[in-house]
Amino acid sequence: MYRDAAGKVTVGVGLMLPNAAAACTLPFKTASGATATAEQIAAEFARVDALTPGKLPSFYRIAGSLELPEAVMDEKLSAVLRAFEASLRAHLTGYDLLPGTVKMALLDMAYNLGPTGLLDGYPKMIHAVESSAWAEAAAECARSGINAARNAWTRQQMMQAVIGTIQAEVESGERAADSWMRRIWRGVLRAFGIGKPSCCP
Repeated sequence: MYRDAAGKVTVGVGLMLPNAAAACTLPFKTASGATATAEQIAAEFARVDALTPGKLPSFYRIAGSLELPEAVMDEKLSAVLRAFEASLRAHLTGYDLLPGTVKMALLDMAYNLGPTGLLDGYPKMIHAVESSAWAEAAAECARSGINAARNAWTRQQMMQAVIGTIQAEVESGERAADSWMRRIWRGVLRAFGIGKPSCCP
């Protein structure tokens, strides 16, 4: 367990534990691998809750700290992300057609803000996403209260969609130009009678 920047006791990849009772519902293990008792989990929660918030998780670790198995953390993370994606799909027009990098940026923001915080707190960005205005969405996706690197990563995901759109337009333009050139060339050949079957006048 550790305390996040807001001072909430947290475990795994941002799974907030509102109280010791919530912590006791999870299968924490002792350093020896034994299942932790409710008393041990409550004591660990109280110890961590008394420490300075916002430090790296390693700051809160001591010899004998309880741990949550990685498989449990992965399962919890997957469940949360699936629920967030279902909410985004229900509220964002064309969610399933969005570029993968945009979906990743939205999920990161939803994980940090909650779906309601994202959808209600960033109306300009949401409008830009629904309009495929990726550069505008990138300019509107910065959050307060998180580190600059995470904001930069989210912005980069949005900007990747800009690059993807440009590449698609270039490829489409090249195909169109190639098709146009072929039509012109066929017209030239017809005009000079080149390529006609020998049986035809």
